[in-house]
Amino acid sequence: MYIDISCSQEKKHGQNAFGDYFISRRYAEEGRVLAVLSDGLGSGVKASILARMTATMLIGFIEEDMDIRQAAAIIMNSLPVCRVRGLNYATFSVLDCDDEGRVRVVEEGNPDFLWLRGHKPIPAPYTFIESQSFPDRHLKLYNLKVEEGDRLIFVSDGVTQAGIGQPGPNSLGLGRKGLLDFLVSSLERHYTLDSLRLCKHITSLALKLSPQHKPVDDISAVVVHFRNPRRCVVFTGPPFEKRRDSYYALAFDRFNGRKAVCGGTTAILLARELKRRLSVGSESRGGLPPLSIMEGVDLVTEGLLTLSRAISYLQTDNLNQADAAGSLVRFLLSHDIIHIMEGTGINVANFDPSRAVDFDLRQTLVQKLSEVLRTKHLKSVRVQRV
Repeated sequence: MYIDISCSQEKKHGQNAFGDYFISRRYAEEGRVLAVLSDGLGSGVKASILARMTATMLIGFIEEDMDIRQAAAIIMNSLPVCRVRGLNYATFSVLDCDDEGRVRVVEEGNPDFLWLRGHKPIPAPYTFIESQSFPDRHLKLYNLKVEEGDRLIFVSDGVTQAGIGQPGPNSLGLGRKGLLDFLVSSLERHYTLDSLRLCKHITSLALKLSPQHKPVDDISAVVVHFRNPRRCVVFTGPPFEKRRDSYYALAFDRFNGRKAVCGGTTAILLARELKRRLSVGSESRGGLPPLSIMEGVDLVTEGLLTLSRAISYLQTDNLNQADAAGSLVRFLLSHDIIHIMEGTGINVANFDPSRAVDFDLRQTLVQKLSEVLRTKHLKSVRVQRV
């Protein structure tokens, strides 16, 4: 199974910093994902520091092979209580899961997470761990075995308390039941909702319930979906050995997943070897060359300029541009496992013997693309140099 995890957040109205903090790590070789959602006391910069500190320490402990239960207990027993408000300086939810469906969750102070199979809720049994330092503080520890299609939903109290004091049925806040009813209804109508869109639906609901759509608390929603992985391949640059063109063209064509080509020379090579017609588009947007069309290929773009622009979009979360780079970004983000076939041959269309940097430009761009997809967008990326 593939672990599709996303987070959507909104700041408290009038604040310039998130009082909630979310951090996640994907370990592709282990098929493992770690994540923490922490809610700092209050809002703004102080809450942001408290939440970030808590989440960073937790994930750091677990990365150092400390048991999740022990890591959470250390934080629970260490975080002080605000003397004025009598509340914890931060609350948290910790997730440790793998692609075999083994899941461990530890919660302290955050709303209880929800477990859905299809659009039906499943009860999640847990055990209590009492704090050794604070008598009113405890952890909830869950050990679950999820199935393909299951979803786990984590939220901060900015979601469950949305609507408090407002006229209407949610005058006491949305609550866990209101959130569950909303999720069940949404998934009954749109079962294929991906994690990111479902997260955004949750935060949009909390915004809608807020007075004048202005949040009175920080809002965070995290959705984890266990499902079959979506695979794609991107071919960019000609192979090093021209005699191997046919071999790599066939490997690309037989790939079990959707396909993209980045580079005019690469597209011409594939069209020749696969005996396919290549049609070059006429509409150029954003100063980039237009998209092309080839039978059996889902997306065909120009190479280096488009890759460079796409990397910039991915780094800055500028994900909805109408140019060719925007199309490439949306193609990549709609997949989980991305296979990049990086040609290491000299592309005479871009090679300038007087500038050695040109020779390495494609390799540099592929490295940057792989890094931002792995670290920022949590994709599993494999680069094959051909």
